Amino acid sequence: MSADRVLFDAPGPVGRRRIRIATAATVLVIAAVIALAVKQFGDNGQLAAERWTPFGQLSYLRFLWDGLKGTLLAAGVAALISFPAGAVFGLMRISVRRPVRWLAGVYVELFRAVPLLLLIYAFLLGLPRLGVNLPIFWKLVVPIVLVNTAVLAELVRAGIGAVDRGQFEAGEAVGLRRGQVLRLVVLPQALRLIVPTLVTQLTTLLKDTTLGYVVSYPELMKQGNNLTVYTHLLIQTYLIVAVVYVVINLLLSQLAHALDRRLARRRVVDAGGAAGGGGAPHVAHETEPAGDRIAPMGQLF
Repeated sequence: MSADRVLFDAPGPVGRRRIRIATAATVLVIAAVIALAVKQFGDNGQLAAERWTPFGQLSYLRFLWDGLKGTLLAAGVAALISFPAGAVFGLMRISVRRPVRWLAGVYVELFRAVPLLLLIYAFLLGLPRLGVNLPIFWKLVVPIVLVNTAVLAELVRAGIGAVDRGQFEAGEAVGLRRGQVLRLVVLPQALRLIVPTLVTQLTTLLKDTTLGYVVSYPELMKQGNNLTVYTHLLIQTYLIVAVVYVVINLLLSQLAHALDRRLARRRVVDAGGAAGGGGAPHVAHETEPAGDRIAPMGQLF
C-alpha cells in the first residue's frame, strides 16, 4: 500500500477508465430519475407557487433554522468528544500490553457492529429502567460518540500502520524512546495521512443526527417532520431539508478534497527538500509486512 493511501491503492489506467464509465452511466441514470420526478411533481401540482411561497415566511425559516442549529450542535459536540477518544482507542489497539489492547479491541469491534439506532433505543428505553435517565440531547449524542469513536479508532490505527518503519528507526537513532517516537514523530505523520478521511467522517456523523427523531431531539429532520404536520407540505419540506443536508455535506467533501490536495503538495515539497539534503523522505517500504510496522508502536503504553 502506498504511503499516501491509507485504505486502498490508487486504481490503474483500466480501473480509472471503468470508474469514469460507471460514473457517467450513474450520472445519466440519476439525471433521468430527477427529470421523471420533476415531471411527476408538476403533473400532480407539487410545483405550484402557492405550495412553495410559505417557505419564504420568516416563521417557517426560523423553525427550520432552529432545527439546523440543533443538528450542528449535536454533530459538533459529538465530533469534539469522539475524535480525541478515537485517537486514544486507536493507540490502545496497538499497545504491547495485552489487557489494554484487548479492551480497546472489544470496544471497537462491539460498537462497530451494533447499529446506532439500537444504541439510541437502549439509551431511550433501557437505561431509564436502570435509573440512568440522560437529557434528550445526550440520549442522541452519547450513542453517536460511542459508534464514531470505534470507527475513528480504526482510522487512526490504519494511519499509524501506513507510516514508514524507517521513521521509528530514525527517531530511535537520535535517542528518543519508542513512546516518544510515536507521540512526536509517527502520530503527527499518521494524522496528516488521514486528515481528509477524518473530515469525510464528519459527513457520516452529521447524518447520524437525523436519528434524533427517536428521542424527540429538535434537529433539522425532526423540525421538518413537525412542520409537515402543521402545513401538510410534505414534499416541499423534505426537499428543502434534503437540499440543506446536501449543501453541508458538499462543503465538507470539498474541505476534505482541499486538505488532501494541500497535504499531497506538501509531501511532494518535503520529498524534494529531502532530495536536496533537507532530510530523509517519507517513503514506505512495500517489502515490510504490516505486522512488523505496527509491532513497536505500543511502547507508549
